[in-house]
Amino acid sequence: MTQDDTRKARRIIITGGAGFIGSNFVHHWSKNYPEDRIIVLDSLTYAGNRATLKDLENLENFRFVHGDICDRPLVDELLKQENIDTVAHFAAESHVDRSILGPGAFVQTNVVGTFTLLESFRQYWLESAKPEHHRFLHVSTDEVYGSLEPNDPPFSETTPYSPNSPYSASKAGSDHLARAYYHTYGMPTIITNCSNNYGPFHFPEKLLPLMIINILLSKPLPVYGDGQNVRDWLYVKDHCQALDLVIHKGTPGQTYNVGGNNEVKNIDLVHLLCKLMDELAGDLPVKPAESLITFVKDRPGHDRRYAIDASKIRHELGWVPQKTVEQGIRETILWYLENQQWWRPLLSADYQAYYEASYGQKFT
Repeated sequence: MTQDDTRKARRIIITGGAGFIGSNFVHHWSKNYPEDRIIVLDSLTYAGNRATLKDLENLENFRFVHGDICDRPLVDELLKQENIDTVAHFAAESHVDRSILGPGAFVQTNVVGTFTLLESFRQYWLESAKPEHHRFLHVSTDEVYGSLEPNDPPFSETTPYSPNSPYSASKAGSDHLARAYYHTYGMPTIITNCSNNYGPFHFPEKLLPLMIINILLSKPLPVYGDGQNVRDWLYVKDHCQALDLVIHKGTPGQTYNVGGNNEVKNIDLVHLLCKLMDELAGDLPVKPAESLITFVKDRPGHDRRYAIDASKIRHELGWVPQKTVEQGIRETILWYLENQQWWRPLLSADYQAYYEASYGQKFT
């Protein structure tokens, strides 16, 4: 975002700021708006990693709070104590496979947690005389729209919701709450629905980091079903730029779809990643890396295709993604190669149990 001399400094709380997208957004905000006060609220569940924020911990305008978004007294205290005017809400249980294995945590965090934040912010906002500067950004997913057939048009902001997994259903519920708080109370909420993110600080269970790490460890590359599922891939730093614009220029009560304009079949994405790993990773234990590809039983409720129509945010706010999928994957691979001290400690017993339950393969 271009610096504006007339811009008023913000006091922002970023929930889930130690997670993947949230931590990238924290770094983006800190770099672009060093005059702002940044509060990160994160419960540090399996996908939250405080080490992701270590470069910011000593900054005077940065504060990390280890806490749960469902803790209403804590949220109330933080809003008032820090005189918050902006909430960027990333905190969520976010993996479809884990939602199939244990849906309860997804309902608690994604629905109850979002309600807790909204209700706390509503009371705080009313007491603050409803200033125009206040914003509540709710960051969501394209999975709330369900699945597309090959010839269907991409999801738009008016596509009916049709979630197919406990994860997407819980996110749909949280979206409806955020929308209702604008229409019922006039609270300045804005919703964004994004496509598949990838990039630095991505937890190893997700597709791209999983494949990168498995190639480095000579483990099979599990591809669900026939690999023909299509996703729109969005580089996380492009996403952060979009969210920045939405907070500063977006219209309260509106929804903005954020997509990468990169529809790729899963199997084609894995082949591209293997090719780039062969090029960038040096002496791999197994080469070519694509020889590690293994097809596994498809997961339940696996949507066939997602695609985002991001024309609204392009026309209204001037945002377009900057990275092609090949450029973004190249940068992502280089980050994982250069930051093994970040991801290796995450290959814990909990992660190994998840891997074996999801893919039916031993993690040895």
